[in-house]
This record gives sequence, structure tokens and C-alpha cells, in this order.
Amino acid sequence: MVERPRTSELDTPAYTALITGATSGLGAEFAQQLAASGHSLVLVARDEARLERVANELHTRYAVPVEILSADLLTDDGAARVVQRLQDASRPISMLINNAGYGLRGNFADNAWEDELAHLRIHTEVPLRLAHAAINAMANMGGGRIINVASVAAFTPRGTYSAAKALMVNFSRWANVFYKDRGVHVLALCPGFVKTEFHERMEMDTKFIPEWSWLTAEQVVREGLTASHAGVSVSIPSTKYRAAATLARMAPDSLVEKIARRGR
Repeated sequence: MVERPRTSELDTPAYTALITGATSGLGAEFAQQLAASGHSLVLVARDEARLERVANELHTRYAVPVEILSADLLTDDGAARVVQRLQDASRPISMLINNAGYGLRGNFADNAWEDELAHLRIHTEVPLRLAHAAINAMANMGGGRIINVASVAAFTPRGTYSAAKALMVNFSRWANVFYKDRGVHVLALCPGFVKTEFHERMEMDTKFIPEWSWLTAEQVVREGLTASHAGVSVSIPSTKYRAAATLARMAPDSLVEKIARRGR
């Protein structure tokens, strides 16, 4: 595979980034783009064998340090070990990418409550817990960046997925302002449909989704990293989805909900 050239937005002194959900989809793309720009990585996911494979590939290709941390973030032990790593002042983390997450196929009332609760926790409790640890650690070392992977669904009425993502968007907007003076910048990255494993894991039929509506993981991550380094609080990759988010605020909820229920 040909290495991707570094972009001007990422031509910064090397730092260490911790990425959750790092072995597939946007997490894997974040890892590749950051490694290609010379940054060290801490990769977090549940599958240790897959973590090792991804880490070895990145280290071999880009010659950067790659650490792995196998953890189930929905367990207290798993989340606590990631928090401990974020707080380790001897090995500082300068960028946290809260990417771990998944979707549920059914609607709120039809899904089992236990499934809805786990879904809410992975999209809100877990990233907030990690952000809490990261903000304090980053502030103590002079600054850092957090990217919360949200969704353009945050701007639409689309059940508990959009509600959870809306929480992270609003938190990111506030935190980016409030912690700016401490050198910590927080971004909510809000993609639309992205060609990753997200929909496959939901066993969702995507044939009805128009080809023009799909974004590539490469574009989403590139725009997200650029926005993070620019210090903005919300990034919606692509002109078409920025327009869609604007229209969603003005159109009737019944219409927006019908369109939004199709997917991420």
C-alpha cells in the first residue's frame, strides 16, 4: 500500500493519540492518518488479536510507536484502565479520539431496555468519562485535543442514537469554549453515511441508500483532524451534509424523521 502524504494541518510536532474503537471503520482510519503523520498511538478495542495485527501493520508501515490496550469500555474495569492510561503523566496523551460505538436496529420501545442502556452508555457515559480524565490530564501538561465522533443524526429526530449524539455535540460545543483557556480543544465530528462496518454490524440493508450520499472514511477523518487543529467545536464533513443539517433544523420533524430513520 502506498503511504498517504502528510497534510499541512497535521504537520505538527509528534504527539500521542489514544483512539477507542481503533481496529475498524473511522477508528482505524484515524490511526492510519495519524501514524502516517508521525504520531504515536494507543489503540483501544475489545479484540486483542485484532489490535495486535493492526498495531503491527501500522508500526511496520510508518515506524511509529503503537501501544495496544484491550478493554471492554462497557465494563468498569475496562473503562478504568483506559482512564488510568489517559492520566499517566509519564506517558502523556495529547489527543483523545472517542470513536467506539454501534447502532441498534429497532426502535426504542421495541428494543430490550438492557440493549438501549448499553447503547446509551457507549455513546455518552463512556466518552464523557474518558473526556473527564483527558481534560484534567491535558490541562496539567499544557493542552491537548479531544475528538468526539458524533453524527449528523445529532441534528435530526432519530431515536436514542440521535439523542445520544446530540448530547455529545452540545457537550463538545461547551467544552471547547470553557476549556480553551487551559489549552484543551474539543470537537464533535458529525459525519453522515460513511463506508465502514457500522451498518454491517447492525445487519442493515443499505441498498436503498443513494451512492452519492456515502462519504469515505478517509475524507471524514481528514476533515475531522483539520477541524480539530483549527480549534472549532463542530465539524460536519462535506458540503452536502452541512446543507442537510441546516435543512433539518427548518423542515418539519415528521419529514426529517422519515428521512433520518434510514441510517446513521
